[in-house]
Amino acid sequence: MEDGTQHLAHCMVDMKELSANPEGLTAAGVILTPKLPQVEFSLACNDLVASGRDRKPNALVQVSVIDPHKQHLVSHACTEIVEANKDPLFLTGVTFPSEYPASPETLVKLTVYDAKDKSQESSSLLGSATFSVGDLLKAKDERLTLSLRSSDGVCTAGTVVVSRLKMGEMEEVDVDHITTDIPSQKCPLVCESASHACVDRENPLTGPVFKNPVCKVYRFQTVDSKWMLVREQMEECTLSFSIPKQLLSLYIQEDMSRVQDLRELGDLSPHWDNLRKEVMTRYGETISSYQETLAELDKVTGRSFKPSCCKAQKSLEFIPINLHTQRMRVTCPRKTDACYDIVTVGAPAAHFQGFKCGGLQRLLSRYEGEKKSFSTAYQCIYYSPEHTAKAQEVLSTMSLLQPLITSLADQLLQAAQERSSTGLRDALKSLSDKTENLVHTLKDELVKSALLALHAAQPGYVSKNQKQTAVQGGQHKGHIHQGSEQNQSPVQELPGHSPATLVTESIVVCNNVEGSQTTTKGESVSFPLKHQDSIPHHKEYDEEEWDRAWANVAKCLTCVIAMVDKLLEDDNSKQEPVPEQQLADVITSHNLGEWREQLCPPVTRLKECVMEVVEKAKKAMTFVLLQEAACSIPQGFLLQQRRDVVFSQALAALACGFIMKLYAGIQDKGFLRQLHLVGMVAQFESLLSTYSEEIGMLEDMETGISDLQRVMFKITEAKTDDLGDLQPLVCGRRDHFTVEVPLPRLFFQNLPEEIKEGKPLRVFPVLFNVGINEQQTIAERFGDISLQERINQKNFEILEAYYKSLSEKVPLECLPCFQTQTDIKELLETLGQNVITKKRKNVEILWIAGTICRRLNGIRFTSCKSAKDRTSMSVTLEQCALLRDEHQLNKDFFIRALDCMRREGCRIENVQKNIRCRKYAFNILQLMAFPKCYRPPEGTYGKVDS
Repeated sequence: MEDGTQHLAHCMVDMKELSANPEGLTAAGVILTPKLPQVEFSLACNDLVASGRDRKPNALVQVSVIDPHKQHLVSHACTEIVEANKDPLFLTGVTFPSEYPASPETLVKLTVYDAKDKSQESSSLLGSATFSVGDLLKAKDERLTLSLRSSDGVCTAGTVVVSRLKMGEMEEVDVDHITTDIPSQKCPLVCESASHACVDRENPLTGPVFKNPVCKVYRFQTVDSKWMLVREQMEECTLSFSIPKQLLSLYIQEDMSRVQDLRELGDLSPHWDNLRKEVMTRYGETISSYQETLAELDKVTGRSFKPSCCKAQKSLEFIPINLHTQRMRVTCPRKTDACYDIVTVGAPAAHFQGFKCGGLQRLLSRYEGEKKSFSTAYQCIYYSPEHTAKAQEVLSTMSLLQPLITSLADQLLQAAQERSSTGLRDALKSLSDKTENLVHTLKDELVKSALLALHAAQPGYVSKNQKQTAVQGGQHKGHIHQGSEQNQSPVQELPGHSPATLVTESIVVCNNVEGSQTTTKGESVSFPLKHQDSIPHHKEYDEEEWDRAWANVAKCLTCVIAMVDKLLEDDNSKQEPVPEQQLADVITSHNLGEWREQLCPPVTRLKECVMEVVEKAKKAMTFVLLQEAACSIPQGFLLQQRRDVVFSQALAALACGFIMKLYAGIQDKGFLRQLHLVGMVAQFESLLSTYSEEIGMLEDMETGISDLQRVMFKITEAKTDDLGDLQPLVCGRRDHFTVEVPLPRLFFQNLPEEIKEGKPLRVFPVLFNVGINEQQTIAERFGDISLQERINQKNFEILEAYYKSLSEKVPLECLPCFQTQTDIKELLETLGQNVITKKRKNVEILWIAGTICRRLNGIRFTSCKSAKDRTSMSVTLEQCALLRDEHQLNKDFFIRALDCMRREGCRIENVQKNIRCRKYAFNILQLMAFPKCYRPPEGTYGKVDS
């Protein structure tokens, strides 16, 4: 729960500030101009007359706005249905946020209907009334009582009371007047209060990445007969498209770089060269496909979310489904405002590619099992996922450290040029640290064994113990198969880092196979050869050469350190007092460039040695990845594309949630301290079933959420407060991405020093899944739910470890305060018990995990297939549970509040945005299998295309 004052542009801005600056102002990157203050009003009716005199009406009010230019009605809002009541008081209010183009002259038409059924498809008109916004603002007590005129304009069908919403207290009366017949004069709706300004002072404003807000307002009664004001605000997020587009560009750059690295491997034997060509072709196909997708996305304008009906569209497969933020703001008498945020998104999954063979988790597991047989077929060395990840890590580390070391070496020489002792010491310390990091990276045994493997894969290489076999193999065609069999034993098992002898034996056979897989007998294949100086040809490989190479880097660094120490020592000895004339002679005799001249040779040698070892190690790691890619054809490339798609959707959602949370807590010192000391938990709630296609979706989602562990966030200072300079930027490569979040200078300056200095901020993603639909019923009774059980158990352990780390590093006072004082440790124990309990549709797992997330200052996400139907049920249930537990919502109002939010709240608007229909995609038979609290109100569901 965040304090209501702790918001950035995404939330609210004081209207007094706007009126004080009629020319408009800039705050947090949003250009604000004077607008009509936010207008919110409640509705009630008195003495309604139903069409049948012997019954009480089921009333609802349709609110429309009369367009002054086009002179036609535009539907704006609708209340819930209040059954069998001639004096209904509606809990659903009407809001005109500051973004809405309303003015005092705006005309509002209220039309009251008697609904024959809850679907509202059959209803009769009772009457209507019209007023202007200006009339309401100028009215005494900002309250209007209007007569309802029937369609013929003659008969009076009762009255409608329009009251501008203000914070206040309910008089001490029986709350049953809401659903029973009590004279209206005994039941004033809201009494005036000194806290009235707390509603009017604020207006919802969109920030740099949030747009198209949908606002709803309600009033609900508390247990002590007071009224709380509840606002929902749902917004789209521009990151839905911008993050995937940036990722696509990075994927393309990374694959193009990989192709260039493969080219620079130089001469390879025909077998390996043909494998290289095939791998490069596959990379080229991926690059071409991603470029085409990026071009299609660049054509999309004006959209900031992907509707659920487009989930399987090829050109939009990288875009998250139906990504929205939702904020519930609660205002209570004599209490601080509270906000509760949640991000809703369709399960990150490769819908276009389908789920016939399962999702990523299953496909990757099967692929790793089959890769060994692929390595035999392609005569490659089998590298485990750990080896491949290590090779990518070494490449990434070298790409960062080499330019950094070169830059620091130049800084050292510049400090020497200026004879700056302090600059010399600082530059030397940084240079030493980075060079030592590089040496540590290069000492890995994988680099050494891969260098030997690369040497053995070059033309003409023959080891001592294979010379005779190789000669005979060139004379007899049948020896090819024998060589393949020989290749199997050392290739198949590479425990830890492969011994050099095994690598040599496994590759030599490939080099001496006559021709290759794509060369027929009698054909001669020639390739342009590039001379390799770094690795010797046609001679036995010196295995100690690599050890000497990285050791030389350490020796060169030692020489540089010694030279700097000598220069500083000499300089100190010359600081002794001397006569003025002698001092002048000393200054003349020592040229300012003397230090640089002495330091230049060892520094130059260091840079050369670093360049040499990096070039060798880069080729070695590229060769490891070549073999991994060759074993992966074609399945590995298809899986990587699927993983890219799923990760893109997941990262867009995570970045959206991170920024929303950052904006809300930008002034919360405890939150910011937690953020840089430990990081933030991101809890994904999933409602997918473990049956049929949704198993594949869940397997995709599990891998995508897990891959988010490779993401770091960094907060930067924006160049300007323009919206374009406040957009997040993604950088990095597949094994590690960083999302840079720019903040306006005003906010950036108040951040902790660690964050301002660019400290990477971690996020801990966790996923909990409980299926709730009829397919989950089948899975629980006749199928298999082990996937769900394993996911929940694994992620419970991650959440538990996060809490342990948090409690060790951050005082618990930094965490938000809640009315429910249950200890987090106790909540974790309860969650752990529920995770291992065999219970059908145990939604308590989701409830407890969500509670823990909010208590830990985390980011909440809720997902189902499309984030539209089951997600809406979950979000509204969570909001009402928060009102009950944290704001004392009257128990008699719980179901009514739930129905109001589901029938007329932001979630039904979300359904409308996705499928152009205000119906949740459920049928009555499906809902019979749902837990009762996840069932929508009657009349809000039906068979629709979702």
